[in-house]
Amino acid sequence: MKLHELHPAEGSRHRLKRKGRGIGSGLGKTSGKGHKGQKARSGGGKGPYFEGGQTPLQRRLPKRGFSNYPFRVRYSVISLSDLTRFEAGSVVTPDALIDCGLVKQMENGGVKVLANGEIDRALTVKANAFSAKAKEAIEAAGGKAEVIE
Repeated sequence: MKLHELHPAEGSRHRLKRKGRGIGSGLGKTSGKGHKGQKARSGGGKGPYFEGGQTPLQRRLPKRGFSNYPFRVRYSVISLSDLTRFEAGSVVTPDALIDCGLVKQMENGGVKVLANGEIDRALTVKANAFSAKAKEAIEAAGGKAEVIE
């Protein structure tokens, strides 16, 4: 097969309708749009959801679901690797985290400790929530993970 022998599959290509090219073409004058009216105009017609003035389906159907967005619980997140700033045996509280700049703003749920990184010293960590792995890692290092309300 050579480049000049290539052609599309039979029936895959359709000829373009040449509208507005005289009455002999069958699509002259009004170009198959009839006389006047909304659909004869440029950009005419309604959107895909228009149902002739009848209330559209998306407005007739009941709305479902529930959004708790404004009242959802959000945590200020801290990693285990961030706790290495504190001396061994010290007590880490949310106030101490704010003082050292690890937490800039306290969210409505408080502070949550996640297991990113490692901890190599015994600390008493007081937070509002812990991930399961973070709690295990703190206790494996000889410290305590205390949940506060």
